[in-house]
Amino acid sequence: MIDVFSWPTPNGHKVHVMLEEVGLEYRVHGIDIAKGDQFSPEFLAISPNNKIPAILDHDGPNGQKMSLFESGAILIYLAEKTGSDLLPNDPLKKYEVLQWLMFQMGSIGPMLGQAHHFRIYAPEKVEYAIERYTKEATRLYGVMDKRLGEAEYLAGAYSIADIACMPWIRSYKNQGQELDDYPNLKRWFLAIKERPAVRRGLEVLAEHTRKTPYTKEELKTMFNVETK
Repeated sequence: MIDVFSWPTPNGHKVHVMLEEVGLEYRVHGIDIAKGDQFSPEFLAISPNNKIPAILDHDGPNGQKMSLFESGAILIYLAEKTGSDLLPNDPLKKYEVLQWLMFQMGSIGPMLGQAHHFRIYAPEKVEYAIERYTKEATRLYGVMDKRLGEAEYLAGAYSIADIACMPWIRSYKNQGQELDDYPNLKRWFLAIKERPAVRRGLEVLAEHTRKTPYTKEELKTMFNVETK
């Protein structure tokens, strides 16, 4: 059994989808990041960076209990634990997957997250920040669109790289993008959305998806910045 400590965010959904794809038994513990659950001593013992998601595998390597944080590390671990071809054994194919996974971890997540933040959450509209991150989001969408004009999926075959990137593209409008501008990316996105495991994974904790604006107190809890 794997305990998953998560919330319905792009990083959380990566792990939910992966668990559904590989068919492992798991139970979910909601970590409400607007209420500050991520700062509890119990969660910090598993995820010292106070970020979701994190997992606790009661049957880890050599049968020992193991906790793990950082979504990319979790995807790699779950693929290796199950022997899934979502991370191939062949070195050439494996590192093709890993480079696109790191592209998500180092570029897609941070840059699209900042575009979303300054366009939607920031209490003051800082034009420099909005332009800087929206343009970077546009560039990254272009990188993906070009790659997906060459291959069906980011690493050729469907892999943990696609699982990592897809949840971030769901919020394209909040990042200042339109999928019609990226036909290859749109084809990829729509195809992945229809996978049964993806649909199930995106439903995990979906009832907690925020539909109303955050309060000043909640924004301070999430971003550690006072708002006027």
